[in-house]
Amino acid sequence: MTPFHLIPQALSAAECKSLIALCQAAPMKDAGLVRQTTAHQIRRAELSWLDDLPQASWVIDRMMRLVAQANREAFGFDLTEFAESPQVARYGAEREGHFDWHSDIGAGALAAKRKLTIVVQLSKPQDYENGTLELQPDSTIRQAPRDRGTAILFPSFVLHRVTPVTNGTRWSLTLWSHGPAFR
Repeated sequence: MTPFHLIPQALSAAECKSLIALCQAAPMKDAGLVRQTTAHQIRRAELSWLDDLPQASWVIDRMMRLVAQANREAFGFDLTEFAESPQVARYGAEREGHFDWHSDIGAGALAAKRKLTIVVQLSKPQDYENGTLELQPDSTIRQAPRDRGTAILFPSFVLHRVTPVTNGTRWSLTLWSHGPAFR
């Protein structure tokens, strides 16, 4: 099994721009952690949940096809559903937007069944400084590419973070595919 899988141009530049515009036009919520808690020293960002934006319903259809293909090619996990709404995150330099080291598997009913995490880069690389998605599937920290529209898929148990944005704004789409919990 590879530690992660890349899909260049999972979304076109126009689709990324459109998704950002939809989220900017809607109220965004402060990003939290599990059980509706916030801890800005761990995570500082704003979120839009795509279930709240009917104009973005095409996103889940596209991601379902891409995830199925990537899972066949790289992971071979037993995937059964997308049980959570996709989210678009805004990491702004005005708040030093970031998300410290974490994995996406948790004790909650849905979080325990997360198998694959999918993150799509929505911003242009030159739109922000730092704000790097880093993954640590083993003793080596790897940086995700910053190419607009690129998706990176990785097992939800892999440690990852977004370093603080120091200039500009980083936008990303995140969703999870679910299946029987890892044992």
